[in-house]
Amino acid sequence: MNYRFSPYGRSATSPSPVNSMMADFAQDFRDDIDINLGVGYVNEATIPVAKICDAMTEVSGHPGVYRQAFNYGGPQGSPNLIQSLRHFYLSNGIGNISEEVLGQKEILIGPSGATSILAALADIFEPGIVITADPMYYIYCDYLERKGFQVLTVPEDDEGISVTALEEQLKALGATVRNLSFFYIVTVNNPSGVILSNTRKRALVEMARYWSALTGHAIPLFFDQAYEWLIHDPAVEKPESAMMMDKSGLVYEIATLSKILAPALRIGFMVGPSGPFMDAVAQKTSDIGFSAPLTNQEIAAALLRGGMAEQLARVNAGYREKAKKIEASLTQLLAPWLRKIRGGKGGFYFYLDLKGIRTDRRSPFFHFLSRTTGDPEIDGLKDNLNRRVIYIPGEFCVHPQGSQTEEGRYQLRLSYGYEDTERIIEALHIMREAIVYAESQGE
Repeated sequence: MNYRFSPYGRSATSPSPVNSMMADFAQDFRDDIDINLGVGYVNEATIPVAKICDAMTEVSGHPGVYRQAFNYGGPQGSPNLIQSLRHFYLSNGIGNISEEVLGQKEILIGPSGATSILAALADIFEPGIVITADPMYYIYCDYLERKGFQVLTVPEDDEGISVTALEEQLKALGATVRNLSFFYIVTVNNPSGVILSNTRKRALVEMARYWSALTGHAIPLFFDQAYEWLIHDPAVEKPESAMMMDKSGLVYEIATLSKILAPALRIGFMVGPSGPFMDAVAQKTSDIGFSAPLTNQEIAAALLRGGMAEQLARVNAGYREKAKKIEASLTQLLAPWLRKIRGGKGGFYFYLDLKGIRTDRRSPFFHFLSRTTGDPEIDGLKDNLNRRVIYIPGEFCVHPQGSQTEEGRYQLRLSYGYEDTERIIEALHIMREAIVYAESQGE
C-alpha cells in the first residue's frame, strides 16, 4: 500500500550519499581499531563535564532563579539564557559588537541546536534559490534541495565566497533572480575550513541590500557561525559581527554552544532584528515542541554566568595544538601529492586537494582505506578487517551541478576534532599507503 508522501517525504526515503556511506561504516565500526576522520564530533576532552554537573546542581538548587527548569519553556527561549548570552557577547568581545547594536537585536533559542533553526528556514521561506559557497555544507544543502530549493554554489578563495563570481552568477540568472530566497554563508566554512574575511563579509552585506532592492523583496543574509568561536590561529584577523555593518535589517547570525561546551546540550540560537521572520521562527519552535529543553537552557545560562573566558581559551588552545601537529604530519607524509591544504586555522577540519589521486567512493584510494579492494593482503580477513580510515570524499562536499565537480573528485575533508592526535597521525600513514596503492592501480 502506498503512502501519500509529500515531495520531501518521497525524497527522504532515499538516503543522501554521505548518509548512506556513514551508515555503512557505523554498522561495524570498531572504536579501538578503525579511525574516524569523517565525523564532525568535538573532542571529548574539551567538554567541561565537571562544570556541567556543577551547573546542574546550581539550577536544581535555586528554583527562584531558574524557574520551572524541569517543565516546558517558551518558544523564544529561556530569559536567563538570553540574558547570559548578551553578557557573554559583550564581556568576551564577540564580533566586536557594541552594546547599542546588540541591544537592538532579538535573540531566539532554537528547539534543538543551530540545525533546528536552519531547518526552520526551509519551512518559513518559499522554495527558491539559496546562495552559498562551494565547497558547501553538504548536510544542510542536501536538505534544502529535498525541500524544493535550488542551491546555487559559488567558488571560494582564501577569503571565503568569491564576490566577483557571485556577482557574475547573479547577473546570469536574468529574470529568475527574483526567485532568490536567501544567502547562507558559513563563516568558517564546513567542509573547507576557509575563514570569511571581514572585507568579504562587508561586501556580502552590501550585495544583500542591493539585490533586495533590485528584486523588490527582502533577501536575508544568514551567517552560520558554528565554528567562528573556534578560530584558534592568532594570526587570523578577529571576526567582526555583520550586524555592525548592516543598515537594512537583513543580517542574521546563527551560533551554537555545541563546539565550546557540549553538543548534547543542543543549544543553538539566532541573533537578528525583531519582526515577522523572527516571529515565524518562534512559532515554528512552538509547533514542534514548545521550546528547547528548558533544563539544558538553564544549565547553559548558569555556565555562561560563571564566566567562559577560561573555557574558550582551553578549547581553542587544544585545537590549535592539534592543528599544528596534524598539519606538520600532513606536509611530511603527503607532500608529494598535496596540491593545496585548506583549514586548520579555525574549527577542526582540514580540506585537502590531491594531485592525481581520486578520493571518490569508486577510487582505489577509498577502497584501500575502507578495506574493500578485494585483496585479502590489503583488506584482511572478512571477519577481521585491517584498520580502516573514514574520511569525507570531496564529491560530497561540492555541488554536483556546480563548477567544482571535477576538483571535488580529488579532494577530501578530514576532521582533527574527535580522534586523538596519535591516531590521526597513524591514519595519515595509512593514507600514504593508500596513495601508493592508488598509483599502483594506474592513478
